[in-house]
Amino acid sequence: MGERQQERERRRAREFAAFTAGAAGRLLHAAVLLTGEVADQPAPAAEELLLTALARTYAGWERLRGEDPYERARRELAAGFARTARRHRRPRGGPLGRLTPRERLVLVLRLHEDVAEEQIAAQLGLPAERVRTLCRHAVCALRSRPDAHPALP
Repeated sequence: MGERQQERERRRAREFAAFTAGAAGRLLHAAVLLTGEVADQPAPAAEELLLTALARTYAGWERLRGEDPYERARRELAAGFARTARRHRRPRGGPLGRLTPRERLVLVLRLHEDVAEEQIAAQLGLPAERVRTLCRHAVCALRSRPDAHPALP
């Protein structure tokens, strides 16, 4: 490996470390909400989901070219969750644990991450109206719970 390439790798590693230091907490919180785990307890599924998303983000770090790295990591997190949603069907006790995986994904992206419905629809390959319906249904389901105290803003 040439000296120039080694320097590029070191710079890439420093940039990525700085990014993860600032963004990992919020991304982990989103992952916990997605997997339906309880926030104050160990969340192995959320951590695995986050590590996979960060690894994929790091792999494409050089190709970001002006793209927001947080946006990229969030998309990787959502895509990873969508690919493994069948693992997260049973409730785990978290505030969103009783929702379906797709409802959790839409709700977290829409309310916690403030992603526009059209962007969510494009990412998931759904019509925008379906995203709106899923979000509305999830909010109604959370409000109808007697112990409703969602961790979303």
